[in-house]
Amino acid sequence: MATPAVEPSTLTPKARPPRQSLAHKSVITIYRVFAITVLYAVLVGVFSYAFVMGFYALNHTWVGPIILSAYDEKSLDFMQKLVISRQSIEDLKVDVTRQQTTIAEMNKQRASLVALDPELQTAIAREREHDRTTGPQLAALDVQKQADNAKTKAIVAQIHELEARIESDLAAGLITKGDAATQLAALNQAEDAYTDSKIADVLLSDSVLDKNTVGTKALDVLEKQAELRSEIAQLDITFSVAEKQLLEDNRQIDRLHDAINTAKQSPYYLNATGNKRLYFAFVPYDNQADAKVGAPIYDCYLNMVLCRKVGTVKQIFLGEQVISHPIFKTQVRGLTILMDLSHPESAKSQTVFLGRKPLFF
Repeated sequence: MATPAVEPSTLTPKARPPRQSLAHKSVITIYRVFAITVLYAVLVGVFSYAFVMGFYALNHTWVGPIILSAYDEKSLDFMQKLVISRQSIEDLKVDVTRQQTTIAEMNKQRASLVALDPELQTAIAREREHDRTTGPQLAALDVQKQADNAKTKAIVAQIHELEARIESDLAAGLITKGDAATQLAALNQAEDAYTDSKIADVLLSDSVLDKNTVGTKALDVLEKQAELRSEIAQLDITFSVAEKQLLEDNRQIDRLHDAINTAKQSPYYLNATGNKRLYFAFVPYDNQADAKVGAPIYDCYLNMVLCRKVGTVKQIFLGEQVISHPIFKTQVRGLTILMDLSHPESAKSQTVFLGRKPLFF
Protein backbone atom coordinates (compact mmCIF):
# COMPACT_ATOMS: atom_id res chain seq x y z
CA MET A 1 0.00 0.00 0.00
CA ALA A 2 1.45 3.29 -0.91
CA THR A 3 2.26 5.89 1.77
CA PRO A 4 0.60 9.21 1.17
CA ALA A 5 2.92 12.09 0.41
CA VAL A 6 3.43 14.80 3.08
CA GLU A 7 3.88 18.38 2.06
CA PRO A 8 6.79 20.33 3.57
CA SER A 9 4.51 23.19 4.54
CA THR A 10 2.53 20.93 6.80
CA LEU A 11 5.64 19.72 8.77
CA THR A 12 7.20 23.18 9.72
CA PRO A 13 4.42 24.36 12.01
CA LYS A 14 4.69 21.23 14.08
CA ALA A 15 8.54 21.68 14.56
CA ARG A 16 8.47 25.41 15.73
CA PRO A 17 6.31 25.26 18.86
CA PRO A 18 8.88 23.34 20.99
CA ARG A 19 11.65 25.92 20.37
CA GLN A 20 9.39 28.89 20.99
CA SER A 21 8.12 27.32 24.20
CA LEU A 22 11.69 26.79 25.48
CA ALA A 23 12.68 30.43 24.85
CA HIS A 24 9.45 31.54 26.41
CA LYS A 25 10.12 29.49 29.49
CA SER A 26 13.68 30.86 29.74
CA VAL A 27 12.46 34.45 29.68
CA ILE A 28 9.83 33.72 32.28
CA THR A 29 12.40 31.97 34.48
CA ILE A 30 14.83 34.86 34.20
CA TYR A 31 12.05 37.32 34.96
CA ARG A 32 11.01 35.31 37.98
CA VAL A 33 14.60 35.07 39.24
CA PHE A 34 15.08 38.78 38.72
CA ALA A 35 11.80 39.59 40.43
CA ILE A 36 12.60 37.33 43.36
CA THR A 37 16.11 38.85 43.59
CA VAL A 38 14.72 42.39 43.53
CA LEU A 39 12.07 41.41 46.05
CA TYR A 40 14.62 39.94 48.41
CA ALA A 41 16.91 42.93 47.89
CA VAL A 42 14.03 45.24 48.72
CA LEU A 43 13.15 43.13 51.74
CA VAL A 44 16.80 43.10 52.83
CA GLY A 45 16.94 46.88 52.36
CA VAL A 46 13.70 47.38 54.28
CA PHE A 47 14.77 45.07 57.09
CA SER A 48 18.23 46.67 57.16
CA TYR A 49 16.74 50.15 57.33
CA ALA A 50 14.30 49.01 60.01
CA PHE A 51 17.15 47.37 61.91
CA VAL A 52 19.28 50.53 61.69
CA MET A 53 16.34 52.68 62.78
CA GLY A 54 15.58 50.33 65.65
CA PHE A 55 19.24 50.06 66.59
CA TYR A 56 19.72 53.81 66.92
CA ALA A 57 16.33 54.18 68.58
CA LEU A 58 17.30 51.69 71.29
CA ASN A 59 21.05 52.22 71.54
CA HIS A 60 22.17 54.75 74.18
CA THR A 61 25.93 54.74 73.61
CA TRP A 62 26.24 56.43 70.23
CA VAL A 63 27.62 59.96 69.85
CA GLY A 64 28.16 62.12 66.78
CA PRO A 65 31.67 63.46 66.09
CA ILE A 66 31.79 67.20 65.40
CA ILE A 67 34.46 68.98 63.42
CA LEU A 68 34.81 72.54 64.70
CA SER A 69 36.81 75.14 62.84
CA ALA A 70 38.33 78.30 64.25
CA TYR A 71 36.97 80.08 61.18
CA ASP A 72 33.33 79.08 61.37
CA GLU A 73 30.65 81.60 62.35
CA LYS A 74 30.18 80.49 65.95
CA SER A 75 33.92 80.34 66.65
CA LEU A 76 34.51 83.78 65.17
CA ASP A 77 31.57 85.24 67.12
CA PHE A 78 32.88 83.60 70.28
CA MET A 79 36.37 85.02 69.75
CA GLN A 80 34.95 88.49 69.07
CA LYS A 81 33.02 88.46 72.34
CA LEU A 82 36.07 87.12 74.18
CA VAL A 83 38.30 89.89 72.79
CA ILE A 84 35.69 92.54 73.68
CA SER A 85 35.43 91.18 77.24
CA ARG A 86 39.20 91.20 77.70
CA GLN A 87 39.44 94.73 76.29
CA SER A 88 36.69 95.83 78.67
CA ILE A 89 38.67 94.35 81.57
CA GLU A 90 41.79 96.28 80.52
CA ASP A 91 39.79 99.52 80.19
CA LEU A 92 38.24 98.97 83.60
CA LYS A 93 41.66 98.28 85.13
CA VAL A 94 42.92 101.61 83.74
CA ASP A 95 39.86 103.34 85.18
CA VAL A 96 40.38 101.59 88.54
CA THR A 97 44.00 102.77 88.66
CA ARG A 98 42.90 106.32 87.85
CA GLN A 99 40.17 106.18 90.50
CA GLN A 100 42.61 104.87 93.10
CA THR A 101 45.07 107.68 92.31
CA THR A 102 42.29 110.26 92.47
CA ILE A 103 41.04 108.91 95.78
CA ALA A 104 44.56 108.96 97.23
CA GLU A 105 45.02 112.60 96.15
CA MET A 106 41.62 113.54 97.56
CA ASN A 107 42.51 111.87 100.85
CA LYS A 108 45.70 113.93 101.07
CA GLN A 109 43.88 117.16 100.17
CA ARG A 110 41.08 116.45 102.62
CA ALA A 111 43.56 115.65 105.39
CA SER A 112 45.28 119.00 104.77
CA LEU A 113 41.98 120.89 104.82
CA VAL A 114 40.71 119.06 107.88
CA ALA A 115 43.98 119.84 109.71
CA LEU A 116 43.65 123.50 108.68
CA ASP A 117 40.11 123.88 109.98
CA PRO A 118 40.89 123.51 113.72
CA GLU A 119 43.90 125.80 113.35
CA LEU A 120 41.68 128.41 111.76
CA GLN A 121 39.07 127.91 114.46
CA THR A 122 41.75 128.27 117.15
CA ALA A 123 43.06 131.45 115.51
CA ILE A 124 39.55 132.93 115.39
CA ALA A 125 38.95 132.06 119.05
CA ARG A 126 42.34 133.50 120.00
CA GLU A 127 41.68 136.76 118.16
CA ARG A 128 38.23 137.07 119.71
CA GLU A 129 39.66 136.50 123.16
CA HIS A 130 42.35 139.09 122.46
CA ASP A 131 39.73 141.55 121.21
CA ARG A 132 37.66 141.05 124.34
CA THR A 133 40.72 141.90 126.41
CA THR A 134 42.15 144.80 124.39
CA GLY A 135 38.86 146.29 123.24
CA PRO A 136 37.92 147.89 126.57
CA GLN A 137 41.50 149.02 127.11
CA LEU A 138 41.61 150.73 123.72
CA ALA A 139 38.21 152.31 124.40
CA ALA A 140 39.52 153.77 127.67
CA LEU A 141 42.68 155.00 125.93
CA ASP A 142 40.52 156.57 123.22
CA VAL A 143 38.60 158.52 125.85
CA GLN A 144 41.85 159.63 127.42
CA LYS A 145 43.24 160.53 124.03
CA GLN A 146 40.23 162.70 123.29
CA ALA A 147 40.71 164.49 126.61
CA ASP A 148 44.38 165.05 125.81
CA ASN A 149 43.50 166.43 122.41
CA ALA A 150 41.02 168.80 123.99
CA LYS A 151 43.78 170.16 126.22
CA THR A 152 46.17 170.34 123.27
CA LYS A 153 43.55 172.24 121.31
CA ALA A 154 43.52 174.95 123.95
CA ILE A 155 47.29 175.13 123.82
CA VAL A 156 47.19 175.38 120.03
CA ALA A 157 44.89 178.41 120.39
CA GLN A 158 47.53 180.03 122.59
CA ILE A 159 50.19 179.07 119.98
CA HIS A 160 48.27 181.04 117.37
CA GLU A 161 48.35 184.10 119.67
CA LEU A 162 52.11 183.66 120.18
CA GLU A 163 52.63 183.51 116.42
CA ALA A 164 50.82 186.80 115.99
CA ARG A 165 52.89 188.42 118.81
CA ILE A 166 56.19 187.11 117.28
CA GLU A 167 55.27 188.56 113.93
CA SER A 168 54.39 191.86 115.65
CA ASP A 169 57.69 191.95 117.56
CA LEU A 170 59.55 191.13 114.36
CA ALA A 171 57.84 193.96 112.57
CA ALA A 172 58.67 196.33 115.44
CA GLY A 173 62.30 195.20 115.39
CA LEU A 174 62.20 193.87 118.91
CA ILE A 175 63.57 190.46 117.84
CA THR A 176 65.75 189.31 115.02
CA LYS A 177 64.53 187.25 112.15
CA GLY A 178 66.50 184.24 113.36
CA ASP A 179 64.85 184.33 116.76
CA ALA A 180 61.49 184.74 115.08
CA ALA A 181 62.14 181.75 112.80
CA THR A 182 63.25 179.59 115.70
CA GLN A 183 60.20 180.44 117.75
CA LEU A 184 57.83 179.91 114.81
CA ALA A 185 59.42 176.51 114.04
CA ALA A 186 58.85 175.42 117.63
CA LEU A 187 55.24 176.53 117.39
CA ASN A 188 54.79 174.63 114.07
CA GLN A 189 56.13 171.48 115.70
CA ALA A 190 53.56 171.84 118.44
CA GLU A 191 50.80 172.21 115.84
CA ASP A 192 52.11 169.16 113.93
CA ALA A 193 52.09 167.15 117.13
CA TYR A 194 48.48 168.17 117.69
CA THR A 195 47.59 167.08 114.15
CA ASP A 196 49.33 163.73 114.66
CA SER A 197 47.47 163.33 117.91
CA LYS A 198 44.16 163.86 116.13
CA ILE A 199 45.15 161.30 113.51
CA ALA A 200 46.12 158.85 116.22
CA ASP A 201 42.76 159.44 117.87
CA VAL A 202 40.96 158.55 114.64
CA LEU A 203 43.05 155.41 114.18
CA LEU A 204 42.46 154.49 117.78
CA SER A 205 38.74 154.86 117.25
CA ASP A 206 38.98 152.46 114.27
CA SER A 207 40.86 149.95 116.42
CA VAL A 208 38.26 150.26 119.17
CA LEU A 209 35.55 149.60 116.56
CA ASP A 210 37.42 146.54 115.20
CA LYS A 211 37.99 145.12 118.67
CA ASN A 212 34.47 145.60 119.98
CA THR A 213 32.39 144.78 116.89
CA VAL A 214 32.32 142.13 114.13
CA GLY A 215 33.94 143.97 111.25
CA THR A 216 34.60 143.11 107.63
CA LYS A 217 37.93 141.49 108.44
CA ALA A 218 36.27 139.11 110.87
CA LEU A 219 33.59 138.39 108.29
CA ASP A 220 36.30 137.64 105.72
CA VAL A 221 37.84 135.12 108.10
CA LEU A 222 34.45 133.54 108.75
CA GLU A 223 33.83 133.40 105.00
CA LYS A 224 37.14 131.61 104.48
CA GLN A 225 36.21 129.20 107.22
CA ALA A 226 32.86 128.50 105.52
CA GLU A 227 34.62 128.00 102.17
CA LEU A 228 37.06 125.61 103.80
CA ARG A 229 34.28 123.52 105.30
CA SER A 230 32.33 123.61 102.03
CA GLU A 231 35.38 122.35 100.15
CA ILE A 232 35.77 119.54 102.67
CA ALA A 233 32.10 118.60 102.20
CA GLN A 234 32.48 118.63 98.40
CA LEU A 235 35.56 116.44 98.70
CA ASP A 236 33.58 114.02 100.87
CA ILE A 237 30.86 113.80 98.22
CA THR A 238 33.38 113.35 95.41
CA PHE A 239 35.26 110.80 97.49
CA SER A 240 32.03 108.84 98.13
CA VAL A 241 31.14 108.83 94.42
CA ALA A 242 34.68 107.78 93.46
CA GLU A 243 34.64 104.93 95.98
CA LYS A 244 31.28 103.68 94.67
CA GLN A 245 32.57 103.90 91.09
CA LEU A 246 35.73 102.03 92.10
CA LEU A 247 33.66 99.34 93.82
CA GLU A 248 31.42 98.99 90.76
CA ASP A 249 34.42 98.81 88.42
CA ASN A 250 35.95 96.04 90.54
CA ARG A 251 32.64 94.18 90.55
CA GLN A 252 32.39 94.55 86.78
CA ILE A 253 35.93 93.17 86.41
CA ASP A 254 34.99 90.21 88.60
CA ARG A 255 31.84 89.60 86.54
CA LEU A 256 33.83 89.69 83.30
CA HIS A 257 36.43 87.30 84.75
CA ASP A 258 33.60 84.96 85.78
CA ALA A 259 32.15 85.19 82.28
CA ILE A 260 35.52 84.38 80.73
CA ASN A 261 36.01 81.47 83.15
CA THR A 262 32.57 80.22 82.14
CA ALA A 263 33.46 80.68 78.48
CA LYS A 264 36.56 78.54 79.05
CA GLN A 265 34.18 75.64 79.68
CA SER A 266 32.97 75.94 76.09
CA PRO A 267 34.42 73.82 73.27
CA TYR A 268 34.61 76.97 71.17
CA TYR A 269 37.14 78.43 73.62
CA LEU A 270 39.46 75.44 73.36
CA ASN A 271 38.95 75.31 69.62
CA ALA A 272 39.72 79.01 69.15
CA THR A 273 42.67 79.27 71.53
CA GLY A 274 44.29 75.82 71.22
CA ASN A 275 47.50 75.29 69.30
CA LYS A 276 46.72 71.72 68.23
CA ARG A 277 43.72 70.17 66.54
CA LEU A 278 40.98 69.02 68.88
CA TYR A 279 38.20 66.49 68.31
CA PHE A 280 34.72 66.89 69.74
CA ALA A 281 31.53 64.84 69.74
CA PHE A 282 27.84 65.53 70.37
CA VAL A 283 26.16 63.47 73.10
CA PRO A 284 22.32 63.36 73.18
CA TYR A 285 20.78 63.78 76.61
CA ASP A 286 19.42 60.21 76.37
CA ASN A 287 23.02 58.94 76.05
CA GLN A 288 24.48 61.17 78.75
CA ALA A 289 24.88 58.33 81.28
CA ASP A 290 27.79 56.83 79.34
CA ALA A 291 29.57 60.18 78.87
CA LYS A 292 32.24 59.98 81.57
CA VAL A 293 35.80 61.24 81.59
CA GLY A 294 38.08 58.32 80.68
CA ALA A 295 35.30 56.28 79.06
CA PRO A 296 36.56 54.36 75.98
CA ILE A 297 35.41 55.37 72.50
CA TYR A 298 34.75 52.81 69.74
CA ASP A 299 34.52 53.31 66.00
CA CYS A 300 32.66 50.70 63.93
CA TYR A 301 32.32 49.71 60.30
CA LEU A 302 28.84 50.28 58.89
CA ASN A 303 28.32 52.38 62.04
CA MET A 304 27.64 49.32 64.21
CA VAL A 305 29.78 46.21 63.48
CA LEU A 306 33.47 45.26 63.65
CA CYS A 307 34.32 47.93 66.23
CA ARG A 308 37.71 48.99 67.57
CA LYS A 309 38.77 51.31 70.37
CA VAL A 310 39.96 54.64 68.99
CA GLY A 311 40.28 56.87 72.09
CA THR A 312 38.79 58.05 75.37
CA VAL A 313 36.60 60.88 76.68
CA LYS A 314 38.89 63.71 77.84
CA GLN A 315 36.47 66.46 78.93
CA ILE A 316 32.73 67.10 79.21
CA PHE A 317 31.10 70.44 78.38
CA LEU A 318 27.71 71.02 80.00
CA GLY A 319 26.56 73.76 77.64
CA GLU A 320 23.59 72.66 75.53
CA GLN A 321 24.02 72.02 71.81
CA VAL A 322 21.40 71.30 69.14
CA ILE A 323 22.35 69.32 66.02
CA SER A 324 20.68 67.23 63.35
CA HIS A 325 20.48 63.49 64.15
CA PRO A 326 23.12 61.72 61.99
CA ILE A 327 20.62 58.96 61.05
CA PHE A 328 17.09 60.32 61.53
CA LYS A 329 17.99 63.90 60.45
CA THR A 330 15.83 65.37 63.23
CA GLN A 331 16.82 68.04 65.75
CA VAL A 332 18.47 66.56 68.85
CA ARG A 333 19.47 68.35 72.07
CA GLY A 334 22.51 67.36 74.09
CA LEU A 335 25.99 68.29 75.26
CA THR A 336 29.54 68.18 73.90
CA ILE A 337 32.58 66.13 74.87
CA LEU A 338 36.25 66.46 73.99
CA MET A 339 37.72 63.23 72.58
CA ASP A 340 41.33 62.11 72.93
CA LEU A 341 41.67 60.05 69.75
CA SER A 342 44.48 57.67 68.93
CA HIS A 343 42.96 57.35 65.45
CA PRO A 344 42.08 60.91 64.34
CA GLU A 345 40.34 59.66 61.19
CA SER A 346 37.51 58.41 63.42
CA ALA A 347 36.47 62.03 63.89
CA LYS A 348 35.10 61.82 60.33
CA SER A 349 32.83 58.84 61.14
CA GLN A 350 29.09 59.36 61.22
CA THR A 351 28.84 57.97 64.75
CA VAL A 352 31.10 56.49 67.42
CA PHE A 353 30.16 54.69 70.62
CA LEU A 354 30.98 55.24 74.30
CA GLY A 355 31.81 52.69 76.96
CA ARG A 356 31.40 49.47 74.98
CA LYS A 357 30.90 47.92 71.55
CA PRO A 358 27.27 48.21 70.48
CA LEU A 359 26.91 44.58 69.18
CA PHE A 360 29.70 42.84 71.15
CA PHE A 361 31.97 42.48 68.08
